[in-house]
Amino acid sequence: MTEALIHKTAENSGDTAAATRPVESSAAPVPAGVPLSSGDVEAAVHAIADRSRHAARRMAMANRAWKDRALRAVGTALQESTESILTANAMDVAAGKANGTSAAMLDRLTLTETRIAGLVAALENLANLPDPVGNVVRGQTLPNGLRLRQVNVPMGVVAAIYEARPNVTVDIAGLALKSGNAVILRGGSAAQATNEVLVRVLREALDSVGLPADAVQTVDQYGRAGANVLMKARGRVDVLIPRGGRELIQTVVTNSAVPVIETGEGNVHIFIDESASEDMAVEILLNAKTQRPSVCNTVETLLVHSGSRVLPAVAAALRKAGVRLHTDERTRAALPASIESEPATDEDWATEYMDLDLAVAMVDSLDEAVSHIRTWSTGHTEAILTNDLSNAERFIAEVDSAAVIVNASTRFTDGGELGLGAEVGISTQKLHARGPMGLTELTTTKWIVQGEGQVRG
Repeated sequence: MTEALIHKTAENSGDTAAATRPVESSAAPVPAGVPLSSGDVEAAVHAIADRSRHAARRMAMANRAWKDRALRAVGTALQESTESILTANAMDVAAGKANGTSAAMLDRLTLTETRIAGLVAALENLANLPDPVGNVVRGQTLPNGLRLRQVNVPMGVVAAIYEARPNVTVDIAGLALKSGNAVILRGGSAAQATNEVLVRVLREALDSVGLPADAVQTVDQYGRAGANVLMKARGRVDVLIPRGGRELIQTVVTNSAVPVIETGEGNVHIFIDESASEDMAVEILLNAKTQRPSVCNTVETLLVHSGSRVLPAVAAALRKAGVRLHTDERTRAALPASIESEPATDEDWATEYMDLDLAVAMVDSLDEAVSHIRTWSTGHTEAILTNDLSNAERFIAEVDSAAVIVNASTRFTDGGELGLGAEVGISTQKLHARGPMGLTELTTTKWIVQGEGQVRG
C-alpha cells in the first residue's frame, strides 16, 4: 500500500496515529514595518486560498467521528486559553472605546467567560448533530436501471467577512469544519487582537487531532486590501458570506466576484393584534427588545392594533427597562401623559437601532400591519401576538420574511435556538439559504449516477 493510500485510509477511519502527514504551513506573515504592495497582498491572499483548497480536499474525506473530535478539541482549547483570549479582547474593547465605538458594537465585540463558555457549548452541540455530508436529498432508479442519488457535499473553501464579532470566528469555523469545508476569515481591525488568538487556538486544535491547520486561516493581517483580494478570488474561494451592518454587506455584494450568500440587517417587527393578552405582550416585548438589544433579531418596530388594550402596560414596562419610544401621533394620544416618547419619522420606521430604542405605530387592521411590514421590513423576522388562529394563519401566509413567529420572542431567530448548533449568519435572500444558516447551508449537492453499461439512445 502506498503512503498516499495509507494516509487516505487513515483519514477515513479517523485513526490519526496511522496517518503520515506533512506539517501544515501557516499564513504568510506581514514583515514588521514594511508596507506591502498590492501585488504582494494579492499573492499572499492567493497563497492562503490555495492552501485552503488543499485543506478542503482533506476535510471532505474526514468522517464524522474525526470532525467531532476536532470540534471537541477546539472547545477544550478555548477553555484552556480563556485568560489569553480575554486579555486580547480587553485590548480590542479598550481601543474601541478610545475610538468612540458605539455601545451596541462594543457589546458585540466583548467576550466574557460566560460568552466563551457559550461558544464551547455551541461546539459541543455541533458535535452532537448529524453530519450533513453524504445525506441523500433524493434518489430513484430509472426505468433503464440507472440508480440516482443526490447527496450533500461540502462547498469547499468558504470565506467570511465580518466586523467586531469575535464569536463569529468560532461559530463559522465550527460550522465549516463539521460540514467538511475549509474557511478563510476576515474579522476586521476592531477585533484583530482577539481573532488572532482565536485563530491560533483553532489551528492548534485541528493540528492536534490530525486535521489540517490550514482548514482555518485569516487574512486579517492584510487589512482591507486583503479583504478586497478575497472578494475577487473567484475560482479559489467557492462562496463568500458577509456578516455585519448594511454598509459592509452591500460593499461585499456589490464588489465580490465570488458567489455571495447575503445576510441582512434586522429591521424586525412585532404586531400585537386585538386579541393578544397583556401578560404575554409585556413579557415578549421586554425579551425581544431588552435581552440583548445589539443583535439583529431584536425587535425594532412595534405595531399595535387600535382595538388592543395592552399598549399602556407594554409601553410602561419598556420605559421602566430604559427603552426610548419613537411613536406616531395615534400612539402618543393613547398613552398616559406619564409615559415619555418622541415623535417618529420615516427614518425611525427604516432604522435598525441595535440599541434601547423602539419605533411604535398604531394600525387599524391586520392588513394595515402587513402593509407597514412590507414597506419597511428587511425580510429578517416578523412576529404576531394573537389569540386568533385565523389571524395567525393569515400573518404566516402574507408576511414574506426569512422567519415568521407566532406568540414568541423574535430572539428565537438564531441558529443555536433553532437547533442548528450555531449559525454562519441569517440570510435574507431567497437563493440556496434563507434564515439562520447552519450545517446544511454550508453544503451543496452532487448527483451520483450508477449504471451497468447503459448508453443513451
